Amino acid sequence: MREESRSSDDGQAFERTVLPHLDAAYNLARWLVRSPQDAEDVVQEACLRTLRFLGGYQGGDARSWVLRIVRNTAYSFLEKRQPSELAEEFDETVHVAREDPPDAEAVLLQSAESLMLQEALEGLPIRFREALILRELEGLSYKEISEVLEIPIGSVMSALARGRARLREQLLRTREREVPRGLRK
Repeated sequence: MREESRSSDDGQAFERTVLPHLDAAYNLARWLVRSPQDAEDVVQEACLRTLRFLGGYQGGDARSWVLRIVRNTAYSFLEKRQPSELAEEFDETVHVAREDPPDAEAVLLQSAESLMLQEALEGLPIRFREALILRELEGLSYKEISEVLEIPIGSVMSALARGRARLREQLLRTREREVPRGLRK
C-alpha cells in the first residue's frame, strides 16, 4: 500500500512540476537537435530523467530545472550523433505559426523574413542559439537562463549580446544578398 501511495505522490509531483513545461522543453530540444522526431525522443528521455530525479528536486524554479535536464539530455544525444546533427534539415513548419494573410505579397514577404530569421538562428553557434531561444522565444529571465545553462549571469548576458550581434550580422548579409534578386522593396 505504501508503494502505491508513493507512486501516486510521484505522479502528482511529476504532473505539477514537469507537465506544465513540456511545450518549452520541446521547443528547446527542437532548436538544439534540429529535428522534430529527435526532439520528441529527447523530451521523452528528459521526462524519464525528471521522474527518476524528482525525489532530489529541492523546489524552486521548476521550469529552469526541467529545461536544464532537457538541455543536458539534448547534449548527450548530440554527442552520440555528432556529424549528422550538423546535416539535419530545418523544418520550418515546426516553428512558424501561420495565419491566413490578406494577400500573396504579404505571404511571400512574411515567408522570406521568417526563413531568413530561421536560417540565421540555425547558423549561430549552439551556445548563442540556445541563449537566444531561452530568452527571446521562451521568455526566461537572465537568472533562469543562468540556471538552465549552468553559467554565471554575466556569461548569459555576454552570450545574448554576442548572439544578437551575430544574428544581426547574418540577417544583414542575407538581406544584402536578397535585395538584388528583387525580394525586398
